Formats: sequence, C-alpha cells, structure tokens
Amino acid sequence: MTERRRPAALRGLPLLEDLPDLLHRRVLVRVDFNVPLEHLADGTRVVADAFRINTALPTLRWLVNAGAEVTACSHLGRPKGGFDPEWDMAPVRARLAELAPGVELLENLRFDPREKAGDESFADELVAGFDAYVNEAFGVCHRRDASVVGPPERLPSAAGRRLAKEVEVIGGLLDEPRRPFVAVVGGAKVADKMGVLQALAARVDVLAVGGGMAFTILAAMGHDVGSSLVDLGRIEDCRHLLHESRAELLLPVDVVALEPGGRLAEGPDESGPLGETKVLGRDLPHDWRGLDIGPETAAAFAEAIASAGTVLWNGPVGVFEDERFGAGTKRVAEAVATSPAYTVVGGGDSVSALDHLGLAGQVDFVSTGGGASLELVEHGDLPGLAALRSARNAPGHDAD
Repeated sequence: MTERRRPAALRGLPLLEDLPDLLHRRVLVRVDFNVPLEHLADGTRVVADAFRINTALPTLRWLVNAGAEVTACSHLGRPKGGFDPEWDMAPVRARLAELAPGVELLENLRFDPREKAGDESFADELVAGFDAYVNEAFGVCHRRDASVVGPPERLPSAAGRRLAKEVEVIGGLLDEPRRPFVAVVGGAKVADKMGVLQALAARVDVLAVGGGMAFTILAAMGHDVGSSLVDLGRIEDCRHLLHESRAELLLPVDVVALEPGGRLAEGPDESGPLGETKVLGRDLPHDWRGLDIGPETAAAFAEAIASAGTVLWNGPVGVFEDERFGAGTKRVAEAVATSPAYTVVGGGDSVSALDHLGLAGQVDFVSTGGGASLELVEHGDLPGLAALRSARNAPGHDAD
C-alpha cells in the first residue's frame, strides 16, 4: 500500500511492509498478552481467555513466514517491580506455543521497574541482538513504557496488523464517521473520562452518558442524586460540558437505585441484606444510591443507537456484575449488536459485558484497548504511535 493510498489515520505510520528484508533476522514484537488467568484444582495456572493472543497471531505468523526469528514481549498483571511467581509468563507461554509454534516469549516486562519508568537503559537491553521491532500492543500505546517508546528510536519498526486496524478504525471515527454518530459512554468516574466526553461532544451527533459518571453531570444540573457517586471537583467541568456541547446530550431520566444500607451482591462487604431497589427519577431520596439507568433511559439510548450511522460504546451504564443493576447495560449491548450502524466497542468492561451476553460476535469492531482507544479519541494521537512514526524507516521520515 503506497503512502498516498493509505487511510488518513495510517499516514506516516510504518507498517509491516515498510520493514527491511527479515530473512534470518531477529524481530522483537511488543504484544499485549495481559490476559485473564484461571487457577485449576491442582494449582496450575492456565489462560482463561486467549482473545488478545489471537488478535496478535496474524502479525506473528506474517513475520515467521517472512523468515524472521520472532520473540514476543508483554506485561502481565500488576507485579510490584520485581519477580512475582503469580505473574510469570509460563501459562501464557504455554498457550502461545500451541497457537504460534516457534515464537518465543520473554518474561514479564514489569518484573523490571525500569519498564514502567520508560528507562532508556532498559530499552537498550531489550533491543540488544534484535534487527527490527513491531508494536502489536495497542492497549499500551497510551503509555510511555520503555518497551513502547524506546525500540523505534533504535530499530527499524512497524505497527502490527491489529494495531494498524485499531488506528484505522478509531481514526476513521474521528475523521469520516457515517452520521448520525452516536457515542455511549459509561463507567464509574467522570474524572477518568472528562477529556473524552469533551472531545466527543464536539464530534458526535448524540452523546449518551450513563454509569456512575452520569450522577456528577446530574448534580451539576442541580439534581439531588442521594449517595450516588459524585466527583465534586468536576462539577464545573460538567456544567461547561452541558453548556458547550455541540452534540445532543442524553442523560438518565430515571435510575435504578439501592436503598440506604443495601449492598452489592459482590463487593468488600458481603454481609447483611442486599436491600430494596426502586426505579426512581433524576432526584433521589436521601442516601439512596443510583446504580443503573432506568428502563425509560435505556429505551432512549437504544432508540438513538438504532437510528445511528456510527456507534461508539465505551463503558457499562450500570453495575452490570450485579444482575439487579445490569438491565441498562444489557439493553445497550443488545441495541449495539442489532444496530445497522457501523459499531465499535472501545475495550474494557464493555467487552466483558458483550462476552457475558454472548454478543461480541455481532459487533463490527471490538478494540483491544479501552484506555488507549479513549485517549486516541481525546488527543488524536498516542505516545506509542508517535514513536513509530519517528522510526527511521517510517514513510516520509528523513533518516538524516
């Protein structure tokens, strides 16, 4: 694919075809194999869901077929900057050996604290002995980890097939979406997604907001939201969003709330009664806690999704892990799955909800990176992508 014929979002980004001849060359591939593990009865750890491994296989196989010796590297879990047997790569390595024989896998990158620190010395050690680098880890491209931003400064580099597709799809949403463009954003904390809400409000036709973050916006409108999650430090930001948004804002008009003293079915406090739930309006009685959008709101979200040309969904609109507060997320997921629009789900808990409902196969594109997809929407670029575009073999890059 010539540079001129590439989608706008991919221009300047080196692809696999931009790498030099790989025959008998050693290639380091940064993958995102941060996969869920399951402990069997005998204590053995196995990969519970190989989705992220499977998405990297086309790139790994392309490199092997090109004659390269391929070594993958990834993080797993959240070790505290040192070796932790709970997070060694053995179960992932075993699964990879089944799916991509001959591809090696290094030990957990985050066992070395220099990875998260973006340390230059760690990048030097990581690329030693390799001839080329491929980034196939979209889910960490919003981070400045040593394995993400360091290698393209040192080796001919390229975006893997899946990473390039992520950039093409999400970049296409920003550049030339089919309209109406509807975004549904959920999740717990408005602070985590304030920037992306502001970015989407300037681009989409309808912005539907649910989840815990919606209560800060409702509070900014003057509603009494009881003991629902509210970020008081973001009230002014939410007022600005309400007044400046170019999009139609869809906010909860009814919520499923939990009575004072009630608890979630799963949580740190699993003693005492679960408590009564009610469908209430935007104003909640004292100490009642909103934990899901109500049926009227869910119907409005579903109607907007059904009439869309493009849909982006990121974040559940309720605490769907507790079935009492899962109806809203289920309604949104079903609407996305059956919508005639081009549908994109931005990773994270939205994917978990789709999987739980058996609907993942009915969505046009499921991102492998929740945080990365949101930051790409917000900023239009990511540190990992910028690093690739600066590689000496990148299209249009002046090596001198």
